[in-house]
Amino acid sequence: MHRDPLIALRPWEAPEVTSWGRLPMNAVDRRARALSLDGRWRFQLLPSPEREPGPAWSWAELPGSWALHAAEDPPQYTNVRMPWPEFPPDSPAANPTGVYEREVTVPADWAGRRIVLQVGAAESVLLVHVDGRPVGVSKDSHLAAEFDLSEAVRPGEPATVRLTVVKWSDASHIEDQDQWWLGGITRSVLLYATDPLYLADVTVRARLDGDLRVRCQVRHMAGALPDGWYVSGELDGDRFAQDAEFDRVNEEDERVSDFLGEVLLRATARTVRTWTAETPELYDLTVRLHRADGTVADTSHHRVGFREVEIRGRDLLVNGERVYLRGVNRHDFHPLTGRTVSYADMRADLVTLKRFGFNAIRTSHYPSDPALYDLADELGFYVVDEANIESHDHAHEIAEDPRYLGAFVDRVSRMVLRDKNHPSVIIWSLGNESDYGANHDAAAGWLRSHEPTRPVQYEGAAKLDWGATDDASDIACPMYAPIEDCVAHALSGEQTRPLIQCEYSHAMGNSNGTLADMWAAIEATPGLQGGFIWELWDHGILQRVNDGRPAGSGGAGLYDNGVAAPGLRWAYGGDFGESIHDGAFIADGVVFPDRTPKPVMYEHREIAAPVRLSVEGEGAWRVLRVHNKQHFRDLSWLAAEWEFAAADGGSWTLPARLPAVPPGDSAVIDRPEVLDGAGEIWLTLNVTTAADEPWAPRGTEVCHPQVRWYEADADELLVGAEGSSVGHVPPPATDEDGLLLHPLLTAPPTLSLWRAPTDNDVLGGMAERWRELGLDRLRREPVAVERKGSTVRVRARWTTAVGPVEHEQSFTALVDGRILVEETAVLPEELTDVARVGTVFETVAGLDDICWYGQGPWESYPDRAVGAPVGHHSAAVDDLFTPYLRPQESGGRHGVRHFSLSGGEHTVAVRLDEPRQVSVTRFRAEDLAAVAHHDELVPRPGCVVHLDAAHRGLGTASCGPDTASSYLVPSGVHRWSWTLRAL
Repeated sequence: MHRDPLIALRPWEAPEVTSWGRLPMNAVDRRARALSLDGRWRFQLLPSPEREPGPAWSWAELPGSWALHAAEDPPQYTNVRMPWPEFPPDSPAANPTGVYEREVTVPADWAGRRIVLQVGAAESVLLVHVDGRPVGVSKDSHLAAEFDLSEAVRPGEPATVRLTVVKWSDASHIEDQDQWWLGGITRSVLLYATDPLYLADVTVRARLDGDLRVRCQVRHMAGALPDGWYVSGELDGDRFAQDAEFDRVNEEDERVSDFLGEVLLRATARTVRTWTAETPELYDLTVRLHRADGTVADTSHHRVGFREVEIRGRDLLVNGERVYLRGVNRHDFHPLTGRTVSYADMRADLVTLKRFGFNAIRTSHYPSDPALYDLADELGFYVVDEANIESHDHAHEIAEDPRYLGAFVDRVSRMVLRDKNHPSVIIWSLGNESDYGANHDAAAGWLRSHEPTRPVQYEGAAKLDWGATDDASDIACPMYAPIEDCVAHALSGEQTRPLIQCEYSHAMGNSNGTLADMWAAIEATPGLQGGFIWELWDHGILQRVNDGRPAGSGGAGLYDNGVAAPGLRWAYGGDFGESIHDGAFIADGVVFPDRTPKPVMYEHREIAAPVRLSVEGEGAWRVLRVHNKQHFRDLSWLAAEWEFAAADGGSWTLPARLPAVPPGDSAVIDRPEVLDGAGEIWLTLNVTTAADEPWAPRGTEVCHPQVRWYEADADELLVGAEGSSVGHVPPPATDEDGLLLHPLLTAPPTLSLWRAPTDNDVLGGMAERWRELGLDRLRREPVAVERKGSTVRVRARWTTAVGPVEHEQSFTALVDGRILVEETAVLPEELTDVARVGTVFETVAGLDDICWYGQGPWESYPDRAVGAPVGHHSAAVDDLFTPYLRPQESGGRHGVRHFSLSGGEHTVAVRLDEPRQVSVTRFRAEDLAAVAHHDELVPRPGCVVHLDAAHRGLGTASCGPDTASSYLVPSGVHRWSWTLRAL
């Protein structure tokens, strides 16, 4: 037997043991009199917990994950599968174990005080020793563990603290989350001292009517409480005292204990400023524990929000109002430091989300760092606080396994005890993807008894019967349910509770198609209240290309705008040599690993916009109406200006005055003077913050609602301002097969039916089908070339596995020097749902800049285009491409009317017969499809240009519904035309 009793007991394979020697969780603020132990610790990485440390030590920084610097145990990503075959509760024999050790000298003036060690988070089993003596054990990789060291250390003298972290354990089976496996101590370590008489817990309840109740538990390190102690409170400078009636009832009911004191503080706020995500009003609360002589023994500070949450019928209400949850799932993640996230980075996360219209966070799939809740309180977010329970690979067995009963209740209860005082937390979650069984019911029972002020949700309890009411979920919270199913359920008459999807619209690669359609249905259907996009981050770890190691935590300029610096790349599953992994499924966020927003963020910003525009009436009687889509705030915090964009007239701005429209209401807004007869004109209301907000300085973009004021004539887009006609000019030059010859084109215009598969195309099965059809390797067979006057008419067949595609092109020389290209493609019936139907050509090098009139400036596609307003845009060609972690179709712009490529002395201008999908990049589709990472791509010197008559929507089929049928590309006849002009 191992000589260390903690090791000999093998707690990493005992699910019944959730802790030993660990102090109860509480919500007392301990930032005063704390000694940080972050920094350099001696470190050894052992192959198993049974091995004893040797004499050779290295160094490690805490907090941190050893996988990001220890080559022996690199990062590993799995989604559902456990990374080893053992069944619960067993762990593998090869079990990396990190040993951290350092000397700690407790301040001499802490003598006689209670001394506590706090380890913020350890993955997955923590063993604590002081001077070789066992102190305690803790499980749960995402909640702090505290241990009383009062008898283990001597103030003024050094002591050796050893923290042993066992990576794999019985607990790993219920921490089987969709993320990297990283061993280590990932949150701060500190030592703090309290008076022997101390606050054991503080529970705050603040109601809308201003009633404030603060329930306190008091203990003494000696056991029995001394006589005469009392507790006082202070709210924004107003003092208040214990509730005498509560004390009297406790005395009469003989609820007074010799070792646990309970008191209730009651106060009424003089003015009530309610807390919501839109108006996160907070009050400062200080709770003081006094000795009998009136001196202060302990103090706890809190930020209080007056708000109430309830479910009424099938509506979730905050302060009596039905609210939409425009949410995102968020892991603790950083591309250099893994699950160790600084306060500044957490704040940057939330500021980014706030600026793009999100108002809710689900802490997938574990409680977040405590600082996140402080920030959510301050900045204004609704939080679904989720317990650290996910048994994805063995879900059914563990949900009913009595050996794990204690772990379920322990993890849920400790989360609640820690986070109960945060107004931002409006829903408790029992965990994720762990089937549903008695263990969930036990945890829900404890929660509902102890903390009934918020609803409970759990997807596993509600997914089989959204109408059931006798389970562990107060909310129907399915994953990736098709929106038509949600609407049908809401209209069925069987819905009994709010339907808020805990995960929807999977953001893997070029994705999030139909997001606007989903929200149109949600806002139009009573009973639907939103959901949480999966997820915030692409979890790419920055990796050195030369040796495959993580890049480390230091250095600036390692990445920018989603792109890793030369010699580095974003690693995903399999890139660290793992034999068991789930590839790029880890890269499914709305931001890149460096927090650069993906194009979907702009889509979400407009969908969630507090301001919308509509046009009412006809002709000279038309008016503009502005709508306030907020729940609690009027529009006075916003400023705006009008922007006009005409197809061939440029753009200009005028001042705008936003009326102070109440929440949920609308008003006619003063109509700006618009030039008549200028062809197509779009009006955009550029909305910004009127003053500094906690999450945005004055002038920060909020949204850009847009309406079309004048439509284009039938042929206006194609003809353009120059005008054109067929004249007596020679026909365009073609080769003997009818391919257009042009001095600025290195590859002639040909038919394209394929795109570099997106992640959704691959995992949804479309890419495989397209390859089976041969769409990635079309072969052209010319049939006829006819020259007549100024026109060359070419007919060709393109071979596929199900028969030919008939393709006709006509090239007509116009008197203004342009070439009119008219095309028809006839797809056989078997070629339904292809990626695109359109034209592709390539230009000479040097055309490095683009200007276009259409949707932009960011990437957009047919089913993800609401967030890209129509206007005049310009960019460098290299900046059009979106660097999704796995190269794929990207860089497209929807609704393009005309564009020009320029550089040096040359310009290529294209006009389209109607708004079309266009992409201009340096890569052919086959270039993107052939590589796994961006460092493997070699840009072509010229531009690869796609003009699509039809382009398939993106959908979210990598995990969830595919695009809607209206965004599919059908078989049959497709016609499109365009003009080409070279200058």
